[in-house]
Amino acid sequence: MYDVLVVGSANADLTVRVGRRPGAGETVLGTDLVESAGGKGANQAAAAARLGARTALLARVGDDAYGRLQLDAQRDAGTDVRHVLVERGARTGTAMIVVGPDGDNSIVVSPGANARLSPADVTAAREVLAGSAVVSLQLEIPPETVRAAVTVAGEVGARVVLNPSPVPESLAPELLSAADPLVVNEHEARLLSGRADGGPAEWAAALRARGARSVVVTLGAAGALVAVGEDVTEVPGVAVEAVDTTGAGDAFTGALSARLAAGTPLAEAARFAVRVAAVSVTRHGAQPSYPAAAEV
Repeated sequence: MYDVLVVGSANADLTVRVGRRPGAGETVLGTDLVESAGGKGANQAAAAARLGARTALLARVGDDAYGRLQLDAQRDAGTDVRHVLVERGARTGTAMIVVGPDGDNSIVVSPGANARLSPADVTAAREVLAGSAVVSLQLEIPPETVRAAVTVAGEVGARVVLNPSPVPESLAPELLSAADPLVVNEHEARLLSGRADGGPAEWAAALRARGARSVVVTLGAAGALVAVGEDVTEVPGVAVEAVDTTGAGDAFTGALSARLAAGTPLAEAARFAVRVAAVSVTRHGAQPSYPAAAEV
């Protein structure tokens, strides 16, 4: 039925660019506010769909203007939105994003309807999970819903790609053991590994020892590190001039999921995902368009 099913969040991104970020209690002037589609789940779905994967999104939005914005954006990307649940009277999740002159961002998220995506919604979509090669998950939805998705994916034989962001202080063992791969940035890898010292290779090894089937540590402009069994592969980055890093990690995860669904080995899929993420930071917004997958 699908190459990639994303179970996750869908937000409206309210973005303003500033010459410098304000300090505590300080007000600075920024550009005009830009409203666009976002949310980690929706970003990953849009990336996978734009790269040619048959993609669906299981999420909740409100019956407001932002919900319509999100649905239109997913349709434009090529995502199947029949499993996006529209809740009457609810507000769609919203992210307030401040982008600095270096392209880096600071984000505050109001979950809205995302907080109402429930385990029952996942159970009701069991046949959809069963018909999906890869189920991609993040943590902008309730943890019990993520656990339900992992349980059902395990029962029906779907591969789980888990991006534990926003990062918790610890990750439940059943989530770690289901992740194949666990996709983390350096901050997330260090925190979840429980190691204050070392580097990405040591953090990945610690996460593997804790139960993750495989681990991908994203390294920003430096690329990524892939750990499968005893094998560790360093994937070099791609030099680009970044204008907006919003959603770069989601572009990476969506691209990775798309390639894994096609049967590509993890390290090779990560090489492709690094290139896609590099393209994404050269464009504004969390759901940018890409060249054809063969040209990335």
